[in-house]
Amino acid sequence: MARVVPKKLASELSVFSGNAHPRLAEAICRELNVRLSDCFVGRFSEGEIRVKINENVRGKDVFVVQPTCPPPNDNLMELLILIDAIRRASAKRITAVVPYYGYARQDRKDQPRVPITAKLVANLITTAGADRVITMDLHAGQIQGFFDIPLDHLYAINVMAQHVKRKRLKPLVVVSPDVGGIKMARAYAKRLGAGLAIVDKRRTSPEATEVMHILGEVNGCVCLLVDDLIATGSSLMEAARALHQQGAKAIYGAITHAVLSGNAWEHIDRSPLTELIVTDTIPLPKDKRHPKLTVLSVAPLLGEAIRRIHYSQSISSLFDGVHG
Repeated sequence: MARVVPKKLASELSVFSGNAHPRLAEAICRELNVRLSDCFVGRFSEGEIRVKINENVRGKDVFVVQPTCPPPNDNLMELLILIDAIRRASAKRITAVVPYYGYARQDRKDQPRVPITAKLVANLITTAGADRVITMDLHAGQIQGFFDIPLDHLYAINVMAQHVKRKRLKPLVVVSPDVGGIKMARAYAKRLGAGLAIVDKRRTSPEATEVMHILGEVNGCVCLLVDDLIATGSSLMEAARALHQQGAKAIYGAITHAVLSGNAWEHIDRSPLTELIVTDTIPLPKDKRHPKLTVLSVAPLLGEAIRRIHYSQSISSLFDGVHG
């Protein structure tokens, strides 16, 4: 039986946003039927970040919505300073809602004398005063273990799968652009009732790859490339071209985080992709929308997670279908 929650608890929830993605924070607030809480996040004359919480948060359950997307350094510092300000204002609990967790690509020592930035950022968020973290589609699952506080790892698969199902693409094959993405691709294939293929590639630089083989049958099929993020897009587009050469009938991309840095837009222009489906975990400038680009909102998913955490309810049902 669902837990009956006193209405007065709604007045104990506050949602704040930095400058990273206020549109997403406002959309989450609409899902929760609450207003976005008032704070000032600006700069001193020399560029230091200045924060002031403009309302009482004493004893409240506070959620700070701030993806660490480009510019990552500014947005990360805003998040840390917001958390510190709210902690010093005597909030009961602070949850960092970080839809896109930046600095995640360095999650292990794969070369001599390199940092593990994913762990460093986890330490910073915890030290700043966060009691809990909500994030989406981490670059590597083991990053969850870098936190010594509870972390809720949500997935965009349900949002993406609903959109793809409405297109009735057949015969559909879900393609992982590298060996590391097999688990995600398998979950999509199970949810969509599709086949599975893998692009075997060799990384020639941090931003470029070379496709070696396609493992699986894609000739005459509609291919759905799935991944957690797209930065310059060179790796994804190389995989799309390889699928096209192997006889794929049409190629779609389903990527959670649209970083879209460097010459990503040129790569999308020249690619054989029919459609690139992304979410709004990262804000996209309105003047940079592309005819091939479709943006799906994760505000309902994040709003439901916040609601359940606030009311101490289980959020395990939000993970259904991920571990396929």
